[in-house]
Parts: sequence; structure tokens; C-alpha cells
Amino acid sequence: MKCLKYILIILLLISNLVLTGQNEEVKTESKKSSADKVINSLKKNQPDNDLASGYEDLAKELLKKNDFEKAEDYFKRARELYKRLNNKEKIAAIDRELAKIRESQNKYDEAIKFYNSASSNSSDKKMKNINNNDAQRLSNYSNPKLQQAFIEENIIIADELDNKDEKVTFLQQRAQTKFQLDDNTGAINDLQSALETVEKDPEKTAVIYKEISDIYIADNQLDKAIDINKEAVESAQQVKNTDIQIKQLQTLSSNYFNASKTEEGLLALHQAYDLAMKEGRTMDAKKSLEMLVNKYKDINDYEKAIEKYSDFISNLDDLIKNDSTLIDEKYFQVQEERILQLEKEKDLKDQIIAQSNTFNTVLLTSVILILISLFFIVKALYSIKKKNKKIALQSLRREMNPHFIFNSLNSINQFISQNNELEANKYLSSYSKLMRNIMENSNKDFIPLSTEIEYMKEYLELEHMRFNDKFNYEIYIDDSIDADSTMVPNMLIQPQLENSIWHGLRYRSETGLLKLSITTDKKNIIINIEDNGVGIAKSNELKTKFQREHRSRGLKNTYERIDLLNNIYNTGISINISEKQGKETGVVVIIQFPVINKKMN
Repeated sequence: MKCLKYILIILLLISNLVLTGQNEEVKTESKKSSADKVINSLKKNQPDNDLASGYEDLAKELLKKNDFEKAEDYFKRARELYKRLNNKEKIAAIDRELAKIRESQNKYDEAIKFYNSASSNSSDKKMKNINNNDAQRLSNYSNPKLQQAFIEENIIIADELDNKDEKVTFLQQRAQTKFQLDDNTGAINDLQSALETVEKDPEKTAVIYKEISDIYIADNQLDKAIDINKEAVESAQQVKNTDIQIKQLQTLSSNYFNASKTEEGLLALHQAYDLAMKEGRTMDAKKSLEMLVNKYKDINDYEKAIEKYSDFISNLDDLIKNDSTLIDEKYFQVQEERILQLEKEKDLKDQIIAQSNTFNTVLLTSVILILISLFFIVKALYSIKKKNKKIALQSLRREMNPHFIFNSLNSINQFISQNNELEANKYLSSYSKLMRNIMENSNKDFIPLSTEIEYMKEYLELEHMRFNDKFNYEIYIDDSIDADSTMVPNMLIQPQLENSIWHGLRYRSETGLLKLSITTDKKNIIINIEDNGVGIAKSNELKTKFQREHRSRGLKNTYERIDLLNNIYNTGISINISEKQGKETGVVVIIQFPVINKKMN
């Protein structure tokens, strides 16, 4: 029996490790969502009203995930935009949403402030009354009887406005007060009315079913709790909402167990598990599995627990690959990061526009001083333009870092998961040294060639540790080059080395070779990067759409940086990327620019 317990524990650890590792690998295709609306608004500089509406939609999506902190953040961003537009009705609506969030977290004083703010901003008398009533209700939170008077009035107003969503909320509130006053029958009647009002909204329906079930359980009417949860399962099944159906089956199983109906509870859990596996719901399947195993352990049936774990692990790879919920979650996180980046860029654009508008105003009102100020104006414009290009250049350069950082962290995690502490420590030491050097020079457009060579050696050593069976590398530096005094563009070589490794050499079945040579013809520095990987065409065939888009963005970033450097410093930097011809496969990258013997930053 002890042996079975140990096997069970090992299987649990394996499943958690596999699930965690696979989850990090999930890729996503582009899909339209509320996050896309925000990104498009930011990209196209659409009116603040459209952007605020996008933020609202995004906040509501986050509320469905119970991510209150992020939802509040996006509501507040929308509120600031509506405040700029002086749209008080929208401000009132958002204040009401924020009040509901605070109330759900039992932060009643803060919720009251938001309800009062919603009331003062609303011009609609009925909505003003609703918000006032909610503020008064929370002010008397310890007195359920007094609360009911305010709730009753809100129910009447909701009927007048034909606002079903608000009416459902008020019915739930009244049910809660009746439950506190030991009127369980009245509470259930209100919740049944809420069910009829909410119609076919599966998420709200599930919440109400649970509230009814909780009242029955509190009243020790376990059979009725079971019946209502059966009804909840059937309701979710009718509207074909797999997510709700699985959760209701899990709740139903708990009701059965509380009623000492172990066989029926196990059957409900098996149904939840099988449905989650069939529909590709990894986390739901895992939760159902854990509930099953815990129950089997309680009844000392370890063999069935192990059997279920084996089934889960054997189907785990296919399950995760087909799990749209993991893909959606990963996509949502990526879009949030893009929104933050685009907001920063938009703020910068707004600052530039604000500066330009101020300048134009001053210019129009200062016609007499135009001739006198012409020289200074031209000089100021040139300075601003150059500064903005430098900012854009830094932004593009910093975009190259995250991909490498995340890959390196994954490698460290891989070494640790393999209990390879020596390699992990060695990799981490080299990685931290490289990151420190990169950070120290992150604000510089040009750095000494000697420093760049040191970076590249450290970087190639890291990648060689990661792919030690995929490639070797050679570095050649022309002896006639003074590496300490010769300046080179910062972080221009590394992305090309990364492309050679990640998009060419790592697909080889045999060990490849990466050559980096730096030579000079006295007038120009010539950097040659050559690999014998699978080549551009073959690499594109092997990669996913996401990987192709990422490489495309990386190349676009490189070309934009070169254009900015040439524009700002008139350096004449050029890059040529070509695929090898004939039998030999691979890519040759040639970067060329004039010899620079002074600091350009």
C-alpha cells in the first residue's frame, strides 16, 4: 500500500512538471478580441472615445476571469479618457462598475464613495437614485432589514428602465438579506426570479444556481442542493457551455459527497473529467483529476487513482495542444504587453504633438519675431527631431532583448528541471555577466569593437551551451583593426547570430558551423556572418506562423535601426542577407559601414 502511495505522489509531480512546461510552450494564432480593439485604436490614433470603449470591453473580459486588479486598472484608464471628453454619463457608468468591484471585495467604504460619485456624475434621475440607494444600502450593511428598503426601490426602478442585468443584481442582493434574516424560502424565491430574468446567460445562471445551492446546504437540505445542481448541469448542457457544465459537475460531486453519496459523487467527477478531456480543457481536467484522486485516497482505492493519473498523463500532450483556453490566455497576456508598449509610444507621440501645437501657437502669435527667431527655430526643430529619433532607436534596440532573455531563462529552467545544477550555475553566471554588460551600454548607439566582440563571445558561448550538439562557431578578427578605438553599432551583430542559430543551425540533423569574421579594407569595416544551416526557404517551411512573424519583426527592427543610424549619424551602414546557392545550404549576412574612430553617442 505504501508503494502505491509513493507511485501516486511521483505521478502527481510528473503531471505538474509536464503541464507547467507545456503551458510555457503554447503558441497562439492572431484572433480578434477586446484587446485587439485597444491595440488597433492605439495604432491608428483613433478618437479617445473608441479607445476608452476598448478599455471598458477589456475590463469586462478581465472581470469574467475574476482579475479585479487589472479590471480596475483598465476601467480607470477608460475613466480618464472620458474625463478628458467630459462624458459624465460614461464616467458615472464606470464609477458604478468600480463600486461593484470594491463591494465584491468587501471594501464597503470605497464602494460607497464610487456609488456617490456615480450618482453625482449621472444626469439620469433614475440611475442617480439607484446609485444613491446602493450607497445607502452599504452604509447600513449591518442591518439587513433596513437594506431591503433600498433594494426594493432599486428593483422597481430597474423594471421601469427594463434593465434586466441590474434587476438580477438587486434580486440577488435581496435574497442575501433574506438569508441573513433566516428567511431561506424567500431568499430562494428571489433567486428563482433572478434565474427567470437572466434567461440564457450561462455565466450569471451558474452564479445564481450556486447561491441557491449554498442556501440549501446551509439549511441542511442536501437533497435539494443536489437537485438544483443537477438542474444547473442540464442548463449548461442545453446552452452548450462546456466550461460551466464542468464546474457544475464538480460542484454537484461535492454535494453528493456531503450527502455521503460517494458513488454518485465519483460518477459526477468522472463525467466532469471525461468532458474536460474530450473538449480539450487542460486545467479543468487537472482539477477534476485531483478531486477524484483525493476522494479515492479517502476511500483507500489507490489503484483507481493511479489508473486515472496514467490516463491523464498519456493524453496530456494532445490535450494541451488542442486546448484553446491555454492559447487564449497566452494570447491575452501577449496583447496586454503590446497595449502597454503602444501606450508608451502614444504618450510620446502626444507629447510631440503637444510640443508641436504649442510651437505653432507661438509661431502664429509671433509673426513679428519670425525673421529674428528663424535660426533658433530651425535649430530647435532639428534638435527635437534628432532626440526623437534617438528615442525611437533606443526603443527598437531594447526590443531585441526580451526574446533572448526569455529563451535564456527557459534554458536555465531546463537545466534545473534536469537536475543539472553545474550547467545551470555556469549558464546563469555567463548570462548575468552578459546582461550586466548589455545593460551598462544599453543607452549607447555605438560601442568599441572590443566590447562588442566580448558580447558576441559570451552570447555564442551561451547558445553553444544550449545547443551544444547543433553547431560549433569560429570568430576571426583582422589584426589590422584597433578594436579598442574602432566603434561599431550597438546590438546590430547579435540578432544576425541569433537568426543563424535559431532559424538555421538548430534544424540541422548534424553539427553545423557558424563563422563570424570582422575585416577591413582600410575605409570600411566588413562583418561577415556565415552558417551552413538549412537556409531561409527550408527554415520557413519548418517554422510556425508565429515564428515566421517573429523573425519578420526582427528583420524589420534591424532595417529600421540601420535607417535611423544612417539618418542621425550619416554613417552609411548597409546589410545584405543572402542564401547560399548550389549544393551547400545556409545563409550569408554581410554588414558594412565606414571605419569610425571616435565615440558617436
